[in-house]
Amino acid sequence: MPDAVIVAVDGMGGDNAPGMIVEGLSLARRRMPDVEFLVFGDESQLRPLIEADTETARACTIRHTADAVSMDDKPTTALRTGKNSSMRLAIDAVDTGEAHAVVSAGNTGALMAMATIVLRTLPGIARPAIASAFPTLRGQTVMLDLGANIECDADSLVQFAVMGEVFARNELGLEQPSIGILNVGVEGLKGNEHVKKAAAILAESPLPIKFHGFVEGDDLSAGTVDVIVTDGFTGNIALKTAEGAVRLFGHYLRESLLSSLRTRLGALIARPALQTMRDRFDPRQYNGAMLVGLNGICIKSHGGTDGVGFANAIVAAVNLVRREFNERIREDLEELIAAEATMEKAAVQ
Repeated sequence: MPDAVIVAVDGMGGDNAPGMIVEGLSLARRRMPDVEFLVFGDESQLRPLIEADTETARACTIRHTADAVSMDDKPTTALRTGKNSSMRLAIDAVDTGEAHAVVSAGNTGALMAMATIVLRTLPGIARPAIASAFPTLRGQTVMLDLGANIECDADSLVQFAVMGEVFARNELGLEQPSIGILNVGVEGLKGNEHVKKAAAILAESPLPIKFHGFVEGDDLSAGTVDVIVTDGFTGNIALKTAEGAVRLFGHYLRESLLSSLRTRLGALIARPALQTMRDRFDPRQYNGAMLVGLNGICIKSHGGTDGVGFANAIVAAVNLVRREFNERIREDLEELIAAEATMEKAAVQ
């Protein structure tokens, strides 16, 4: 574990960059005064913002580049033309060992493509996945993949399960997280061949994994399991549906509370409780999805977040570095691969 964590930051990524980025750096610096930043982007825009706060300026080193990946760029275009972009140079800093982690609020597809090409996947991992935690009735649940892989075979789903289990242990502090595979029903006969095969592998796994079985859509909010595994197509739809449902609920709640003088007075009385609920569902508190499976810590911040959300993404990156997250994944995968080889050898004999 490094004594001082250095985070490479895409200073031009996101809907409100670079102002939102620098605000996030300032907030993160107050929470973690020993962390340093390499900030990549247009120096003429970044420097005045950074130097407005002495403490932030002391923690930041600006690396100038005039190039940036736009939110509309296709991943192939970003790979071809973005070698000097703020996003690519920030990823390169992790690859060369100059930084311990990279955080970007930029184009998700471009970040995934660049990070995969530059950092490569960990041994035993075929595809990286996007993982994040969200609130449930029981606390928090980790879900992956959230959009990196539209289609996944059984082996990829098993790898996601291993990575998600390590993520839950490190980020949620759970001693033995339970794992479920998202399906159209909990019965063993339901689902496509990939999810059924993945479930069979996990049920027979020699790893100390607590495999629950299949879970359904309503189990996401119930917190039935600590880790939910699915393909990126389904996971992204589930995530966006949940986010939309929360916004819809908030809209109608505000509408109802402001509908009359009596409801306004009631809202005033209930304000502390309403604020607690608002904080619990604040997406900024859960901002920062990890691209798990890469040979380096890479965090994707929501492009439309503010400084508070971006600061939380930085904190997530630093915590994963300090907890040696990738080393834990390597250890579990090596154990799984060795056990599978032993089982195959015994079957042949």
